[in-house]
Amino acid sequence: MKKLDKLILGSFIGPFLLTFLVVDFILLTVNMLKYFDEIFGKGLGFWIYMELISYFVISISPMALPLAVLLSSLMTFGNLGEHFELTAIKSSGISLVRALRPIGVFVIVLAFAAYLSNNHLVPKVNLKTFSLLYDIRMKSPALDIKEGVFYDGIPGYSIKVNKKLDDVRLRDIIIYNHNGVQGNLNVTLADSGRMEPFFNDNYMRLTLYNGTNYKESRSTRGISEKPVEFTRAKFDENVIIFNLDAFQMSRTPEDLWSTNRAIKDIAGIKEGLDSINTLVNDKIFQNYQSAESIFPFFTRERSLDPLPRIQERRAYDDSIRQIKMMKERAITDSLGRVKERQDSIQRAQVIENNQKDTIEDRPVLKANISNSTKTLESDSLFLKKRIRRNDDVVSASVETNEGNQDSTSVPISEPKEEVKVTRTAPLTAQEKARIDSIIYKRGYMSNALTMATNNARNLKNSFDIKKSQVETDEREYRRYEIAWYQKYTQAFACFVMFLIGAPLGAIIKKGGLGMPVLLSIIFFIIYYMLTISGEKWAKEGIADPLFGTWFSNLCLLPFGLFFLKQARKDARLFEPDFYQGLWKSLQNRLKVLRSKSA
Repeated sequence: MKKLDKLILGSFIGPFLLTFLVVDFILLTVNMLKYFDEIFGKGLGFWIYMELISYFVISISPMALPLAVLLSSLMTFGNLGEHFELTAIKSSGISLVRALRPIGVFVIVLAFAAYLSNNHLVPKVNLKTFSLLYDIRMKSPALDIKEGVFYDGIPGYSIKVNKKLDDVRLRDIIIYNHNGVQGNLNVTLADSGRMEPFFNDNYMRLTLYNGTNYKESRSTRGISEKPVEFTRAKFDENVIIFNLDAFQMSRTPEDLWSTNRAIKDIAGIKEGLDSINTLVNDKIFQNYQSAESIFPFFTRERSLDPLPRIQERRAYDDSIRQIKMMKERAITDSLGRVKERQDSIQRAQVIENNQKDTIEDRPVLKANISNSTKTLESDSLFLKKRIRRNDDVVSASVETNEGNQDSTSVPISEPKEEVKVTRTAPLTAQEKARIDSIIYKRGYMSNALTMATNNARNLKNSFDIKKSQVETDEREYRRYEIAWYQKYTQAFACFVMFLIGAPLGAIIKKGGLGMPVLLSIIFFIIYYMLTISGEKWAKEGIADPLFGTWFSNLCLLPFGLFFLKQARKDARLFEPDFYQGLWKSLQNRLKVLRSKSA
């Protein structure tokens, strides 16, 4: 690396790190303000807040990198131009493009690193961020009982303390117990008390002194019922234990967020797109089937076949489902065979042990077993003889029946063939009138019209429902595509911002935090607005998701090329003399045109 490259790259690295930290802090503050009411005031530890902040810093870094590159490159070449170092570089025969090369190589490496971060690091961090934010939201606020205000943070109780001497001693206490879900029927009043947490702040002991407990039963039958029971109990000391599990933050498993597109890499997003496409195709295929089943007369001799692409996708999805089912069935069968083999081995071992115990240790059972076997053998012989006799009787009866059939044959009447008569003559006027009278007088026509109307309405309602479902799935499909393309566009934005910032700094020739910061903010706001507009068009289906995500880069890239062209010509775009010269040249041209026309 040459000294010039070291000089330019060294003057760029410092401002880049500084601006990246500043921009990241500003975006972190803006992002934390969205969840300010949900994450603060819940008595969380310091390390939990630091963990959440670190997750936010990593997740917003892809948005901070383009602005940091824009501001740092503008400041770097503005300082070089302000101190005439850029003029010396050009006077030595080095072009502006050659001076931009070291920072350009650094920005290309940075863009590639940003892509890897978007694809691998940021999804994992988003998963942990969502899980931690959900746990913080579900946690109840810290126990903070104020004077003269009812506190209902403890589930099932409403507590009011009129005076607090300190964090432990209380005066004039009112407690409503709502655990019975019957209203304010259990009330406790006390002159003073002590509030002390114990067992690692999992429980709280509230000791009440000199008070009264009022408890009333709720009537169930109405006015005719007898007066309900009312209890009043005075006490000198009463201890109430409160469970504070609601104030402890429990961590939920991260698998609950596995379907969110923000925590997926490109491979996971492609799988999500394929599953959504399958879901949409199945719903469209079901529309054809429902329409065919509602109109059986129309589809009696014809069918409503879906489009070829829908049929091909359906066959492809069915084949994949069948392969998955075969794999799952093979796994379950193999596991079942292994289990059956183990059970058979264990059963055989148990039978062998039982036989050894019964034969060796109990000789009396041997005689019983031999006797039982003999009886079984005799019974089996008896049954065999009985079956043989029955077979002989049956065969004899069959032979006699055959002989009788030969001697006295009874003729069997064969079924006659039905003769169909087809009418060729047309219907007469009387027959037509009779058929029409039957159709109209008995209400067949009105019933048919009513049934057809109901079928059409049912089909329209089902189509409307399926249409809304398909539109929802397609909108989710487009969002997945946007999340896929954003991993590339946010990385490419660093290079676009470099093409704008570096030539612009060489043109304005001013460093510091004045003009560069103003121009950087203007271009970043333009970039942010164009990005939001393009993504909105893509989500609503107005534009293709690929065009919508690349819209901001496509709009700003010509500005970068224009500024690079003007910087190579040493144009003074931000000086009044430049515009005065343009105005004078325009006036001269107008004078020439007027003279020619005269």
